[in-house]
Amino acid sequence: MPADELRAPADQRLATPAIPDPIAFLMNAVPEIEGRMPWSSNATFLVTLRCDGVDGPVEQQAIYKPVRGERPLWDFEPGLHRRERAAYLLSEHLGVGVVPPTVIRDGPLGEGSFQWFVDADHSEHYFTIFEQYEHLHDQCRDIAVLDILANNTDRKSGHCLLAGDRVWAIDNGLCFSSPYKLRTVIWEFGGEPIDEVLLDRVAPMVERIPVDIAALLDDDEIAAMQRRAIALVTERRLPDDDSGHRYPWPLI
Repeated sequence: MPADELRAPADQRLATPAIPDPIAFLMNAVPEIEGRMPWSSNATFLVTLRCDGVDGPVEQQAIYKPVRGERPLWDFEPGLHRRERAAYLLSEHLGVGVVPPTVIRDGPLGEGSFQWFVDADHSEHYFTIFEQYEHLHDQCRDIAVLDILANNTDRKSGHCLLAGDRVWAIDNGLCFSSPYKLRTVIWEFGGEPIDEVLLDRVAPMVERIPVDIAALLDDDEIAAMQRRAIALVTERRLPDDDSGHRYPWPLI
């Protein structure tokens, strides 16, 4: 598949005749909680969103993370839903389209993030994708650049979902902190040059972080993100983990 198709906006790739605008659907459809997602450290719910369509009722599942369900963290202020949204926006500004459409809105348990549910093969994750699907490596590289710029502290292998020929990056709440503390499983591409098209999209962030992303972050987080953008466009290569310690736990 051509690179421009692989890097199409996330909502464009997920749009259907019944749901031509996934973001508008996420914002306006009525949510009903189906149940709590297992193994989540914070309260995370699978919801079904419903609305009336031209040809009858339309529904789509989403992942709902209410603010009131967050566990207190010493290194992140409450409001991880804002970081989930910011990660989606960053993915779109970079033109990589790897984060499912994500909005902030009110829900059954109060304000939170709603992210389009990806119907993925859950036997697959980053390690299996890397080992078995070389043609998907460019998408993994895109996620690596996203995570460096976002300062992702928790890119586990299981946070990379495989759906068809697409690799999706989910669970992006632990991003954008001011201190550099990247934790990711994606290190196999360390030392490789970053795609020039992608660097061209990073470059404007050296001077100015997009307003819609900056509105979700603190001033020191915005400044730190600009420093990471400078490092990317200066080095022009994916970093290595010389320490061997920049991995999340558990790995999957």
